[in-house]
Amino acid sequence: MGTTALVTGASSGLGVGFAHELARRGADLVLTARRLDRLEALAVDLAEKYGTVSTVIPLDLAEPGAVPELVRDLTERDIRVATLVNNAGFGHFGALVDAPAGRVHDQVAVNVAALTDLTHALLPGLQAAALAHPHGAALVNLASTAAFQPVPRLAVYAAAKAYVLSLTEALWYETRATGLKVTAVCPGPTETEFYAVARRSPDGPRRLMSVDEVMHTAFAALDAATTPPHTVVGGQNRVVAWLAGTAPRRAVVTVTGRLSRR
Repeated sequence: MGTTALVTGASSGLGVGFAHELARRGADLVLTARRLDRLEALAVDLAEKYGTVSTVIPLDLAEPGAVPELVRDLTERDIRVATLVNNAGFGHFGALVDAPAGRVHDQVAVNVAALTDLTHALLPGLQAAALAHPHGAALVNLASTAAFQPVPRLAVYAAAKAYVLSLTEALWYETRATGLKVTAVCPGPTETEFYAVARRSPDGPRRLMSVDEVMHTAFAALDAATTPPHTVVGGQNRVVAWLAGTAPRRAVVTVTGRLSRR
């Protein structure tokens, strides 16, 4: 209540879910993504349902200079961000050798570089907000269950999410004295546009979790007295992530490679 949250990738899926839950809790929003029409529709929806004020900033985080442009825009508008949700990201399915160079570059630009640069730029303000608003400031980075093992045919995406997981856990430790809540949210396959963007269909009959399920787990972690450095969504996914961390690496990549052929 009384703070501002920035959500990247806010035009669909988990970004919309985070925007709704943060608005429901009383935060004003900064919504950024590429699709202006969707952002504007979301801003209207949030205002009608929760009375929240949303600032819409259309932006492609894959473009050079996108993060400095966003930070300048926030400064010029005198917007002080207390919660950052780095949700923007995408994957591309297929062998790396066959992937278009632009798709490979943009995955790293959005999933790794933009997330890192935006976190670095806003982190001093997030920590200051945490001191001013106990339990009212957070850094949430969207990782994935793919972060816990290499995934052939999603090689760049899984590697990027492993980076996000590692970075977030390190920041969890570095910021622990400030009261800033830091966690990497690690969902499995979810009912979002991920598969359409990755140009792949979901694996077989496996049930996709809902956005609401991911939100429930993510905010339970943020509401906890001690927020964990990462949050895996779903009991089965937690078991798989644990097994991936304990089994021999060669065996893990062999299994994920066979599964990704389906």
